[in-house]
Amino acid sequence: MELMILSSLEKVFFDEKPSAKKFDGFSMLKNERASFQTAFCSEKDAKLEVRAEGELSAYAKLYFVKDVPVGTACNPDADDFFLRKTSGMYPDVLVPVDGEISVEGGKWYSIWTEISPEEKYVGKSELKIVLSENGNAVADGSVTVEVIDCCLEKQTLVHTNWYHADCLCNYYNVEPMSDEFWRINRNFIKTAVDHGINCILTPVFTPPLDTKVGGERRTVQLVGVKIKGKSYSFDFRNLKKWVDMCRDCGVEYFEISHLFTQWGAKHAPKIVATDRKGREKKIFGWKTRTSSKKYDEFLRAFGNQLMAFIEENDLKDKCIFHISDEPGKSHLKTYKKRANLIFSIFKDMKVIDALSEFDFYETGAVRNPVPCEDAIEDFVGKVPELWTYYCCGQDDKYLPNRFMSMPSIRNRILGTLLYKYDVKGFLHWGYNFYNLQYSVKAIDPYKITDAGGSFPSGDSFVVYPSCKGDALVSLRLKVFYDGFQDIMALRTLENKVGREKVLEFLEKESVKPLSFTEYPHEAEWLLGLREKINEMIKENL
Repeated sequence: MELMILSSLEKVFFDEKPSAKKFDGFSMLKNERASFQTAFCSEKDAKLEVRAEGELSAYAKLYFVKDVPVGTACNPDADDFFLRKTSGMYPDVLVPVDGEISVEGGKWYSIWTEISPEEKYVGKSELKIVLSENGNAVADGSVTVEVIDCCLEKQTLVHTNWYHADCLCNYYNVEPMSDEFWRINRNFIKTAVDHGINCILTPVFTPPLDTKVGGERRTVQLVGVKIKGKSYSFDFRNLKKWVDMCRDCGVEYFEISHLFTQWGAKHAPKIVATDRKGREKKIFGWKTRTSSKKYDEFLRAFGNQLMAFIEENDLKDKCIFHISDEPGKSHLKTYKKRANLIFSIFKDMKVIDALSEFDFYETGAVRNPVPCEDAIEDFVGKVPELWTYYCCGQDDKYLPNRFMSMPSIRNRILGTLLYKYDVKGFLHWGYNFYNLQYSVKAIDPYKITDAGGSFPSGDSFVVYPSCKGDALVSLRLKVFYDGFQDIMALRTLENKVGREKVLEFLEKESVKPLSFTEYPHEAEWLLGLREKINEMIKENL
């Protein structure tokens, strides 16, 4: 049995011995979660038991890293900062270790260990990972972990990964608003919150996102609508249930689903209603043009009652609205009319949209733009709040992203950059999108990871659906959350020495000024940076 201890910034491929340096240990704050890996290769097929030993073993969770198929590793114009650019099996899904694990001889595997002291332990100790066969230890490795007597500051950055409730209904074959619907969604939302997502896309109406023109996504409409002659009444009971569930899971912000279709606000989203006889029908959708006075009247009626619901449930500062995702210059006239309508209905509410053209923003059509990270420099210092996002297109110029084919430092470095730029919000479109592009068909995310060749694998989701109705996390989500913990550690240090000194420190640690396209590409650099941050925190206790 060959065994190596590696950091959380490595990826272990079954057909390649890891080349990374030995990882001896790390420090962490006492309310933090920190991870490392145990890579191993057995000479023969085996069934192994895995256990942790040491004082910190009570706070350790063990996961077996499983491979998934990657079809599209990257876009044709991608840069050279990738582990591989070919299709094949890539490590990604983390399966909790429960009993024996089966391995094939000659292949490399990894055990992911996450330590979470939960403020119950402080000090330095050794944690050992032991592999056994038939009760006999066959290999082991250890790290030294120092838990510092200090807590991370609370996350203040608004973080949303678009949540797709309809995809869960499709995968588990459950009806929207059924008991199973609520149980499964609670599980997936809790996992999101546990990994730094504090804002949830809330389907007041079925979100008009990534939908083929003329096509439909499964109806997951939280607000009930009844037609009463020429007027409407609204039932907010399921929305209230959703808000209460999310808050119980730790959600702080609610992102109201888009009120017009994607890429230009040309149509209304799908909205269903019941008539006086209880018959359900679609009253708005692709046939509803943006100029529809009937839809305008509906929005005003809905908006008045939704604002009352928001006031009653203390959501005024916790709701974020959208008009249409990613409008372009050709959509300006239509978008601006729709924006003015939404501004008049939802007065003083935060309205954001993904937008990367600064001259579009200058028209006043978008109050709070969310530019992609390769356009963020155009918006720095010129917007009320700086937000950013990335998606399938950001795989050139060394931009941070989290594709399966990318090295994990490219995933985690985002946190340090968000801190430096004082970004207030981060948006990504794919927490659990289990469809082909344009939602023409549901997929099995264990078999198709690139939306049928439409996006690089890893763009459209970061969690996997387990057979029990809860979320299995990806290696990428763990690393992404480490980046957010880096933000919180930098904020913790800032509270002790001031932001100016923290920024000076960051610049000294990099040959060139840190930016979304300029940062050291070595995992050891980022790990070392975090150790220095922790040491400075400890010195200032």
